[in-house]
Amino acid sequence: MVEFITMAPTSGDSTWVGLGNNSTALNSWTGTDENPERPPTVEYIEKIARAAETYGFSTLLLPTGAGCLDSLAIAAYLAARTTKLRLLFAVRPGATSPAIFAKQLATIDFWTNGRALPNIVTGGSPVELAAEGDFLDHDARYERTREYIHLLKQLFTLPSVTHVGRFYRLENASLFPKPAQRPPIYFGGASDIAKEVAAQVADVYMMWGETFERMKERIEEMKQKAADYGRTLRYSISFQVVLGETEQEAWERADALVSHLSESAKQKKDELIEKGDSVGARRLHELMKTSAKRRFQIGPNLWAGLTQVLSGNSIALVGTADQIADRLIEFIDLGFDYVLLRGFPHLETIEQVGASVIPLVREKLQQAKLFHH
Repeated sequence: MVEFITMAPTSGDSTWVGLGNNSTALNSWTGTDENPERPPTVEYIEKIARAAETYGFSTLLLPTGAGCLDSLAIAAYLAARTTKLRLLFAVRPGATSPAIFAKQLATIDFWTNGRALPNIVTGGSPVELAAEGDFLDHDARYERTREYIHLLKQLFTLPSVTHVGRFYRLENASLFPKPAQRPPIYFGGASDIAKEVAAQVADVYMMWGETFERMKERIEEMKQKAADYGRTLRYSISFQVVLGETEQEAWERADALVSHLSESAKQKKDELIEKGDSVGARRLHELMKTSAKRRFQIGPNLWAGLTQVLSGNSIALVGTADQIADRLIEFIDLGFDYVLLRGFPHLETIEQVGASVIPLVREKLQQAKLFHH
């Protein structure tokens, strides 16, 4: 059965994107600058978590990045304030050693009865990584991630770990507390080396939504790659959501979302892509550029308008709850086990998607199942 994930806007939230006087500090995750309309206060992020839990999301992603609050600190806080919600927290292998991260995750896992999940984030902007003291080039970062995930799995399952590798050396490392079962490792990346690492060591491969044709191609390629290693993966797809009572209203809302976009914000995003080395972000940017003349429409109910300013997960599903549910089912039928949905502002989007889209998707999948039997 498909599961729904959403994201905590830990850099702040807003009604519009790309609304920044200080566009140099524009956050590529949430399109807000250093003075977001809704700062990521403890009250707001707790509201997000409670809404996610109430409205049928199984998991909350806590992102990582220079503009975000620390994902571990937030996971620890939310652990005591939620009862069923899984906390998927992002970590960069260049920032936290595998033995330390395993302990952090295992502690939250222990305190939440198995609700902590690791999201291994290899990349980000080279500028941001350098600020954290990480100077490895793109491919070396993925090689390090492969070793990192391998070590995490060993730490979670073996009584003790001794390892001498290219990036890490551990001697008699043991983990307390040991998770009752090894948490699945979530990981994403669109480059060739990222796909190899995913096929070889990840459990859940996360992708940013693109067009239906592209996603079909990508998931088929990954299934084949995993099979080459004698493995099967689970798959996650991410979209922004813009809902309306009618399709026209949804498109009007989409236009409104980017109505305050400053030229400097767009320029900043172009520069970010040029200087960056994220293959995934470049793929989305190219979809956005080539669809500019079509009001950024890249398929039925699919819109790349937010990609003008957002990096990462920025392709949106635009339409009525019914249309969005239909589009999601088309993607789920390709083999996606998890769907990550978010939008602006995040709180209202979580409530709307949870109240109207999730029940429809479940109902339609149930009907299809009965029909096939």
